[in-house]
Amino acid sequence: MAARKTRTKNKKITLVTKRELFQICLFIGLCMYMAQCSSTKKYDRARLETRVVSSSEMRKRTQIASYAKKYVGTKYKYAGRTPKGFDCSGFTYYVMKNFNVDLVPISREQEKQGKIIPVSKAKPGDLLFFRRSKKGNVFHVAMVVSNGSKGTFVVHSSSSRGVVLDNIKNNSYWKTKIVTARDVL
Repeated sequence: MAARKTRTKNKKITLVTKRELFQICLFIGLCMYMAQCSSTKKYDRARLETRVVSSSEMRKRTQIASYAKKYVGTKYKYAGRTPKGFDCSGFTYYVMKNFNVDLVPISREQEKQGKIIPVSKAKPGDLLFFRRSKKGNVFHVAMVVSNGSKGTFVVHSSSSRGVVLDNIKNNSYWKTKIVTARDVL
């Protein structure tokens, strides 16, 4: 009878161990699946998303970029929202207002507007946002004029130079601070 109890105990121990092992494996598998989904979701969207733009939308985007370039040379003014002087978000606010696009005149709030897009897919009229560190606050916004093999050209109001046209992919200061892009049209 003693041997029988031992076998029963061993079976119970074996069954419990198998059950626990199954639960642990299931838990690990679910964790890996969840981690994979969350880490690839953004990547897949950014990589696979295609942006089809109609010819009428592209015309509007080109008009917006051309209109923005007219203000190159305008001086910088803190909290400025007029051609007398612009700060970065006041500039994008003013340009878009001319095309009946409502933006908040604060860069960190503009980043919450519209639809997030991959920086590599940004088109004329889209906005690029900049941070000094990955987790830092948005401190600057610029408007895309063109984006292609020769670089990403933006028009923006810089505190040191006023409204300027820059190729930010060739600019050692700006290219390291680009974090997001938004389609606000």
